[in-house]
Amino acid sequence: MNTTKKLVLAAAILPLTFATASAYAFGGNSHHKGGKGGCSGGFDRSIVRQLDLTDEQKDQLKEMRETSKSERKAHHQGNFEAKQAEMQAYHQQIQALVLADSFDEAAANELAKQMVEKQTERRVNKLAQQQKMLSVLTEEQKAQFVELQQERMQKCSDKMQKRMHES
Repeated sequence: MNTTKKLVLAAAILPLTFATASAYAFGGNSHHKGGKGGCSGGFDRSIVRQLDLTDEQKDQLKEMRETSKSERKAHHQGNFEAKQAEMQAYHQQIQALVLADSFDEAAANELAKQMVEKQTERRVNKLAQQQKMLSVLTEEQKAQFVELQQERMQKCSDKMQKRMHES
């Protein structure tokens, strides 16, 4: 394979590599499912269900989830054209990089940085939402949440080690 083809292939794979590495760093597929039964950290509703929540706490959490859902829905609907244009711009930048006669590493790095910044922004928003929801818990419930979360992470770690040894 000649150098140009290698560079084109590398430039095409660059954005996918960042997304994949991030997904693995945060627990693989379970991260994208909101941590439901998976190996991700953060807010796990199945763990929260194991806590002895009062009816008031349950109502607060339900209201927060509904508010968050409607805010996300409104945000996505309101920004659809803008997001579509942004996606097309990213796509055009990627195409320009991979179809160029020579690879522009500086441009590729800049594009990758922009993508990482967007992802960071989304992750910070998600963490803020998780903190807001966990602030409803008492100190005892928070301690129990941490303990249950550590148990879940240990099980996931054991499961991953088992898979590695089977391979």
